[in-house]
Amino acid sequence: MRASILEIRNDCEIPAGEELTMTAKVTVKDVERVAELANLELSPEETPGMVSDLNAILDYVAELNELDTRGVAPLAQVSELEGAGWQGTLRPDVVQPSLDRAEVMAEAPETDGAFFKVPKVIER
Repeated sequence: MRASILEIRNDCEIPAGEELTMTAKVTVKDVERVAELANLELSPEETPGMVSDLNAILDYVAELNELDTRGVAPLAQVSELEGAGWQGTLRPDVVQPSLDRAEVMAEAPETDGAFFKVPKVIER
């Protein structure tokens, strides 16, 4: 039995023996809700394009889900792949003195002496 993306939309667990398929399509209502949650203003002209783009992404993910990955070990970072050259590319984690607060605050356009003052950018 297959579970559609709509059936697990609320972060439900997939029952044992079932697999996830990407058969659901994103609707205009879905795009409007996601835009609202992301505090984005989409024009009526942008919404159909976004629906199309998101459905194309889901179609591609569905193609990827058809691949047999049973023998592939999961990883958290692409740099963990063998042969990706990740070993030795990161700097050593060494404690170093930080910048002097007074010097940094002296360069700031606006400060209260301890913190930078910046304009409010999020309005609700």
